[in-house]
Amino acid sequence: MILILTIARGCRMATAKRRLAPLLVALLALASCGTDDTANDSTQPTVVVTTNILGDVVENLVGDDVTVVVIMDVGTDPHEFQASAKQVAQIGDAGAVVANGAGFEEGLVDVIESAEQDGAPVFEAVTAIAALDGDEEDHDDEEDHDDDEHDEHGHEGVDPHFFTDPARMAVAAASIADFLAANVEGIDVETLQTNTQRYVSQLETLDEEIEAELEQLPEDRRILVTNHDVFGYFAERYDFDIIGTVIPSGTTVDAASAQTLAELAATIEAAGVPAIFADISSSSDIAATLADEVGDVAVIELFSESLGADDSDGATYIDMVRSNASRIVEALAG
Repeated sequence: MILILTIARGCRMATAKRRLAPLLVALLALASCGTDDTANDSTQPTVVVTTNILGDVVENLVGDDVTVVVIMDVGTDPHEFQASAKQVAQIGDAGAVVANGAGFEEGLVDVIESAEQDGAPVFEAVTAIAALDGDEEDHDDEEDHDDDEHDEHGHEGVDPHFFTDPARMAVAAASIADFLAANVEGIDVETLQTNTQRYVSQLETLDEEIEAELEQLPEDRRILVTNHDVFGYFAERYDFDIIGTVIPSGTTVDAASAQTLAELAATIEAAGVPAIFADISSSSDIAATLADEVGDVAVIELFSESLGADDSDGATYIDMVRSNASRIVEALAG
């Protein structure tokens, strides 16, 4: 800007001044806009959130006065996600990090641990709730899995999928807010508290709505077969029985054996299961093949580990849970 003004003063001819004037106005306007945007961004507290589900929750808690950076895009399978160099840097530079925890973000475990060791406050939402036991498969017969790798892939005995239960999410949201109030410099605590009270109330109301909607399903219809072990918290909260999973694990990176699939097919047929519930964010090919083999079984996709697109009925966490419940009722009601 100083250089431009110096050149303008050095131009003695009126014609030159007239020619430079529009250019000066445009450049000064651009410089002013750029400075304002940078200032606004730099003065706002920043929170990095790993999953888009928790990203939506945190955005509801903090409002517009905090910049929320969400690492995983909509439609991402968190078990297979690998961060870019930019995303690794964002986590490392974060003022605070909110993660799901229990190994859910399998490709980010080391990145999050490194950020925490470097001083970034990290909160794992799963630590706020009454957790269920997860899968504890034995990988001892696999030569490429040592104990460290076993832990890194999230087989730690805790089911990370607490978010399928909105009552537990209400508890987690309140704890996230406490963490942010204590660790994010410059955050408006009063606004945070107001937003949190409102959002937790919405989650509690959602839980009541889901419970009422599911009451129309008789006990013998409260049976779930899912693509992988993701709806344990939902099943416990709303009294469902999970009789099998296509991938017998809490992660999509594991595989199903032919024997396991054959046994599951027999279970599905014997129980008269009308639907297999698959994940929108991961492949449902095996579930579809299994359904075809059994016959007269639908494959219903649910928003299990990622929100849906903006124009979908799973665009927010509340929409996601409500949509899943409606799809489950419709598929099982018969």
